[in-house]
Amino acid sequence: MDRGAAAGAAAAGAVNGLFGGGGGMVLLPVLGHRLPEGKLYPTCVGVMFPVCALSAGVYLLRGGVSAVQAAPYLAGGLLGGLLGGRLYRNVPSRWLRRLFAAFLIYGGLRYLLW
Repeated sequence: MDRGAAAGAAAAGAVNGLFGGGGGMVLLPVLGHRLPEGKLYPTCVGVMFPVCALSAGVYLLRGGVSAVQAAPYLAGGLLGGLLGGRLYRNVPSRWLRRLFAAFLIYGGLRYLLW
């Protein structure tokens, strides 16, 4: 693995661990220069899944989250992930980029105005 990829992956893991998610926002541009668009999002999800699982484990072990409180969100996230995975091939990459950017802008504004 080249140093740029390793640094991008480390940054994605650090962001994910610090904020409880969002590492994919760092990893997506890193992978975007190395993969064709058809493999970009699935690869990002495939890489981030174990990173998120590790971060969740650390949060659970340190008492930062209650598994009972997280359960409804986990169920919704699993259903949404299943739906998104099935819809992925039917949504043009141009719209995927736009939707991703819209969610980033929305999330950023929510944090700034919260």
